[in-house]
Order: sequence, then structure tokens, then C-alpha cells
Amino acid sequence: MTIAITPSDTSAEEREVAPAAISEPEFWVPSAPEPDAPQSEDPHSEAPEVEDEEPEPVSPDAHDPVVVRDAQDFGIYARTGGWAFALKVARSVRPGGQPAEGTAATKVSAKAFAALAGCSPDRVMRYYKAWDMAADDGLVPQFEVLVPGEDVELPDADVWLSYYTSRNSASSVRGQAISAAAEAEGIRPTKALEVAENPTALRAAILADPGTAEAASGALLDRMKEDPALQTEMARAFARTDDLKKAVASEAKAADRIGYVRQIVENGQIKTPAGQTVEAPAELRAEAERHLSLIDELDDSEEAGEWAGEAYDAVKGLVARAVEEDPTLRVQERRTKFYNSLQKATKVFEELTLDEVMEEDIYEADMLQRLEALQDAIGSCISALRKATTAS
Repeated sequence: MTIAITPSDTSAEEREVAPAAISEPEFWVPSAPEPDAPQSEDPHSEAPEVEDEEPEPVSPDAHDPVVVRDAQDFGIYARTGGWAFALKVARSVRPGGQPAEGTAATKVSAKAFAALAGCSPDRVMRYYKAWDMAADDGLVPQFEVLVPGEDVELPDADVWLSYYTSRNSASSVRGQAISAAAEAEGIRPTKALEVAENPTALRAAILADPGTAEAASGALLDRMKEDPALQTEMARAFARTDDLKKAVASEAKAADRIGYVRQIVENGQIKTPAGQTVEAPAELRAEAERHLSLIDELDDSEEAGEWAGEAYDAVKGLVARAVEEDPTLRVQERRTKFYNSLQKATKVFEELTLDEVMEEDIYEADMLQRLEALQDAIGSCISALRKATTAS
């Protein structure tokens, strides 16, 4: 469609004859709202869209010409949105650096156009850039073919926000990243940019509204997966706060216990107290599945710590009973436990730095007494093992 923009600075004589020159006699009249329209129960939900109704024909001769012109201008904007104003910029502005030749001879700079309009050059250039991107996509003509005062077919209003941003930050690398993320989430980039430019407002919303806090925490977790620096910063903040440190330790303990039960269900194996990995008895695996199903059915708002502790204790008890009821497994468990203790004791003794005892004056009588007692214990242990070996 071809949209004719009527200038607002017409003379009184022109306004007298304006009704005769109107090519579109119909204009939109707002209808009264439905009295029984249901109200949304969710305060955060958007109002439902209402389809536009065809306006009843109205003769412009019955109304003041100025009112008629305002209605027509409103109708143009309702159909085209910001395109109506972007056209004015596109056909009249020649940014600095471009040659004033051909159709651009009568055009002015963005600064001059902004001075005439009573706004900032930045605002003018945002309209200019929106038109430029749409021209690259073939929605509107290029600047070079437009002349001041020319009317062209304009895209629909709902396409405008895909090209226009009202914020300077959108042109920066940071702004482009925010805009791209907003589009991926299915929201308007302008909303995300507004939040990014006002972190104090974001903080207030998080502090006051649990829903906003939940959304923010989810976003932080997603961000931390790909941001090691943020991971370190958050970990440091938690470690320096006693209450948060305790909460993290509690959740980590619960997660480990749930992981222990889940491993039995998924792999069908148990890990004994001595560290052996063996096949889980059918009874034990069934009990683990029962506890895990209860945990998985918990809501996000429910604490899993108590359930995890109960599941872990129940499964550990069955593991201990399974070990005691299997003679072969019981012997192997005790052998493994003894050998593990022997390895630890050997490692600790090997780490004693006897050279420092000789070089420095750190000797005390109690040290010798403890070593002599340890020697006696080791001797008794060796004797018992030799006797057991002879008997076997």
C-alpha cells in the first residue's frame, strides 16, 4: 500500500479544503470494552490480543478537519508503526560523509534533521539504521532511490520491532549479544536491553519477587557452565559466607548419597565399606529403586536431604548385611580392609623425616615411647600372621 504522510504545518486555508482532498474517508474509532471480559488471574501474564474490528464508515465532512487529520495520521501509524517515521528519515537524511549528489542534493545531515525535529541525532540514526537493515532484506527501497516527500509502500507494524531498537547499547558487542540471547528466548531485544541497562531495578525485582529470583538463579547456573571466571567468583562468594558454605556442604552430601543409591539401581552393583565392587542382590536393588523413585518424585521446592539420608542409611544397612551373609565376601572384605589399613600405616611411617630429628633439637622422650609401643604392636601383628599362615 502507498502511504501519504500529510504535513502538520499546513495553513488555515489549506485546512479549510482538507476534507475535499481526503482520499481515505474511513478512520478507526475505538469501541467500548466488553463489560464481561474475563480478567487474567496471573498478574504477570500479558493481556489477550483482541482482533481489530472493521470501523463503521464515517464521513469526514461531519468532523473538524484537524481531528480528521489526526485520526488519519493515527491510522497510518497503527498500520505501519515506526515505518511511517523511518520513511521521513530515510527520504530526507544524508549522514555526514556521503556526497550531496543527485537525489541526495536536497537532503540534510542527521544532525540538521534532529535540530529541525527537536530531538537527538542518535534517535534519528536509530530510525536510519532500522531502515537500512530492512532495505538490505528487501522490505523497503534503498536510500539512494528515495527523494524528500516521496511515499512508498511500507511493511506492517509488527515487523518494525525486528529492525528498530530504541537503545544505544544495542549497537555495541555487548548489546548485540544480549539481543541475540533475547531472540533465542523468544522475547523482544528491547526488553532484555532495558534490564541490562538498569541492574538496580533487576536487583530490586530479585529481592522482592521469588519468581524473578528463581529465573535469575537458573540463568546464573546456565551461564556458569560456560564461564569459568563466574564459577570461581560464585564459589569464592559461597566459601566466604558461613550459612551458604553450610548449605553447599549439606547439598553436596545429599547429592553424594543419592548418587550412591542411583549407581546401585543403574549399574546393579554395590560398593562395600572396604571398597570392593560386587553385584547387588535382587532384594537390595529393589529397595534402592523404591527409595530412588520417591526422591525423583519430589517437587523442586521440597528438600531432598532427609529423603537422601533415609535412602542411604537403608541401602548401606542392606549392603552390610549382604556382606555378612556371604562367607566368601565376608572374608574378602576383612582381608581388603586390613590391607588398606596396612597401606595407610606404611605410608604414614615412610613420611616421617628422621633427618630433621637428627639435625634439629626436636627430640622428646614421648616420641621414643610411642615408637617402642608401635614396635611391640607390629611384632605382635607379625607373630599372629605367621601363626595363622602355619595353621592354614
